[in-house]
Amino acid sequence: MAIPVQEMPSQDPEVRRHNMSEVALGYTAEQAQLEAQRCLQCKNAPCVNGCPVRIRIPEFLKAAAAGQFGEAVAIIRENSLLPAVCGRVCPQEVQCQLPCTLGKALKSVDLAVSIGRVERYVSDLHRESGQQAVPEVKTATGRKVAVIGSGPASITVAADVRREGHDVTMFEAFHKPGGVLIYGIPEFRLPKTIVQNEIDILKEMGVKLETNYVVGRTRKLQDLIDKDGFNAVFVGTGAGLPKFMNIPGENLVGVFSANEYLTRANLMKAYDTEHAHTPLYNSKKVAVLGGGNVAMDAARMALRLGAAEVHLIYRRTEKEMPARVEEVGHAREEGVTFHMLQNAVRILGDANDCVTQIECLRYELGEPDASGRRSPVPLAGSEFLMEVDTVIVAIGNGSNPLISQTTAGLQVNKYGNIIVDAKGKTSIDGIYAGGDIVLGAATVILAMGEGRRAAAAINAQLAGG
Repeated sequence: MAIPVQEMPSQDPEVRRHNMSEVALGYTAEQAQLEAQRCLQCKNAPCVNGCPVRIRIPEFLKAAAAGQFGEAVAIIRENSLLPAVCGRVCPQEVQCQLPCTLGKALKSVDLAVSIGRVERYVSDLHRESGQQAVPEVKTATGRKVAVIGSGPASITVAADVRREGHDVTMFEAFHKPGGVLIYGIPEFRLPKTIVQNEIDILKEMGVKLETNYVVGRTRKLQDLIDKDGFNAVFVGTGAGLPKFMNIPGENLVGVFSANEYLTRANLMKAYDTEHAHTPLYNSKKVAVLGGGNVAMDAARMALRLGAAEVHLIYRRTEKEMPARVEEVGHAREEGVTFHMLQNAVRILGDANDCVTQIECLRYELGEPDASGRRSPVPLAGSEFLMEVDTVIVAIGNGSNPLISQTTAGLQVNKYGNIIVDAKGKTSIDGIYAGGDIVLGAATVILAMGEGRRAAAAINAQLAGG
């Protein structure tokens, strides 16, 4: 308990706001060991219950504390195929670190064991050593499984099903696999070489990959079973349908969904103006509407794409923001200006229909809503104008309705999310689903947990004939 929290080294804010390199630089071996030694090794291990895939956290920390980093990553990979990813982007502060006994004893989650940072170190060290072993694949069963999408849930299913000897084909709508890990999360938070490494491992296991393949258009979902001979299908298409505010002016030139904005920058590398095959919108004054991780990503990306000013507008206070505290801190360090208890009600343009201003309204907090957060109440007569040339709407994503609209009998809820049972099975025999297409926009590790559950059900189905 006397060992201080090991702070994560990072790039200088003034330097990093002008480059796409990773912000957090990672622990040294000594820091990783010291942080792991902070674990109390408590017998009830509440951190494990806080982990959606139930990694044996005390055991991997014990190995790391002893300098046995290879053993540490082997323990993690028993339950998680993406430790380098999760160590970077998972909200550990509300999952494994929130119930940490040390954090509770010291009365702050900020003083809990930095589980994710140690996870990141040992997984990076293992990957960079070139000693990554390809998971063993059992004797071929002759069974075929289709995996729709290639994000974290789908990667988990593909690996777990392939391990059992089943033939696996992954279908991806984009030209690059990786799902939200590729198109949604910026390079400065998650280097794409890490994601590609996991895709390469799947290929070495024998998983087939079809890109530019839109299930629902290229092929209907049911046809994969009825015509193509697949014995089971997993749908992991995520939540990629952007939500808008439905306010005047959202169709003006210079208004983007965060989804499109980040996809152009992350997947299509719009910032590389000499080589990118997609245009880069020239922004000087940017307003980002929202308060989640995607809003932080969009705001920080806008700085890196050359904006002189980036204003993040959120209708509650910082306390109610769903974004990770670390991401909020990084955004503020890099120069993003925060406007709390405000929201846009109208976007104004010039004679060429290009954005020139937004009209905002001020709010105060009222009683808690259904989510437990205090509801914003508008203040009458508080309207004001802000000059901007770009507006990025980052208020969340929904499920793309294409698969549900083209698949008879597939049950979805009022939000368009696929309804599944406790094993991840949909209303159609042989078809399973998991990740954000079921949960709504959630986290990488929750999607992996969904994928693991569905893979177990698929393997059980195929084992039973």
